Amino acid sequence: MSKITQIVFAFFIVLMLISCKNTKQKIQEHVSNYNTSSSIKGPSITSTAAKAFLNDNKIEIRIETNLEETDENKLTYSESFPDLLKGMIENDQISKDLIDEGVKFDVYFLSYNNSIIAKKLIGKEELAALIDSEGSAEKVTAKL
Repeated sequence: MSKITQIVFAFFIVLMLISCKNTKQKIQEHVSNYNTSSSIKGPSITSTAAKAFLNDNKIEIRIETNLEETDENKLTYSESFPDLLKGMIENDQISKDLIDEGVKFDVYFLSYNNSIIAKKLIGKEELAALIDSEGSAEKVTAKL
């Protein structure tokens, strides 16, 4: 075999191996990538992390803040939460491909003492509703 043929053959083998990942492997890879490169920013956000629940085909994303759990914060951030989620979808922090494979994303926006300020479970129907709704992800990240 010539060198070019060997390189092309090796490339196709690697490509086939990558495309043969099952959903659980893709979930683990997504969580690992999220945790090493997450870039949700804002003055109120202190950290974010993802966790895989392989048996449930679910990924949990926790966005921790320095905010207090008040009715005002719950109302404000519940209204702006969809825009934050849209931004996460645009940045592939919430994967459309995984959702198409039946994976759900359980996203929590938490106060400084881990009380829930806003939360959303995103599956196929919720993804379609988020994409169809109007609004800009830039508005919410400036606010957070």
